Amino acid sequence: MTQWNRQTLAKLIDHAVLSPTATVADVEQACRIGKQYSVASVCVRPSDVTTAYNLLKSTRTCVSTVIGFPHGTTITKAKMAEAEQAMMDGARELDMVINIGRMLSNDTQYVQHEIQQIAQMVHQEKCLLKVILEMCYLSADLKQTACSIAVSAGADFLKTSTGFASSGATPEDVRLMREIAPGRVGIKASGGIRDLVQMITLVTSGANRIGTSSTAKIMMEVK
Repeated sequence: MTQWNRQTLAKLIDHAVLSPTATVADVEQACRIGKQYSVASVCVRPSDVTTAYNLLKSTRTCVSTVIGFPHGTTITKAKMAEAEQAMMDGARELDMVINIGRMLSNDTQYVQHEIQQIAQMVHQEKCLLKVILEMCYLSADLKQTACSIAVSAGADFLKTSTGFASSGATPEDVRLMREIAPGRVGIKASGGIRDLVQMITLVTSGANRIGTSSTAKIMMEVK
């Protein structure tokens, strides 16, 4: 498995510490893991961004956070305020949940406009926006529609899942997202990724970012 060395894989990982019960000590430990392996980012809750930034600011690992998490039901202005504060606190990548109920209601105009507004603000700060589609809730047709909307609205990444829904990333969803999104748009697989085999399966399906809280375990499985 020479192609998949630790350094190569680590650059694809957003190491996540998003549990509602995560303590400050848990966040600090996550940052130590992120720093140890030089992952792409450590993804924390909005209230933990400052803590993570202070621990990672001298490293190559950036801070990412979540917006409207995990259900996406907050109003657009609230998501924008959350995003603005997160960037002020040091986050460089923002993972925003779409309004799933509006998507299921086929209110595509609402979903697209919300993504556009937040993408514009995020890009003004030279940050990245990952749009979480929560694919497990969407029909086959809505999956395609949601991907297309997010791309046209300015998403830098399409993301499969929050990790807090009924299921997480699947190779089938990743392949669909990769087929729809142009090359400039990344694909992030997240939710239920707990070992090296799962990670490599999703990467070979088209993901170029992996969200997981099992980073240390995965790294130890690399031969």
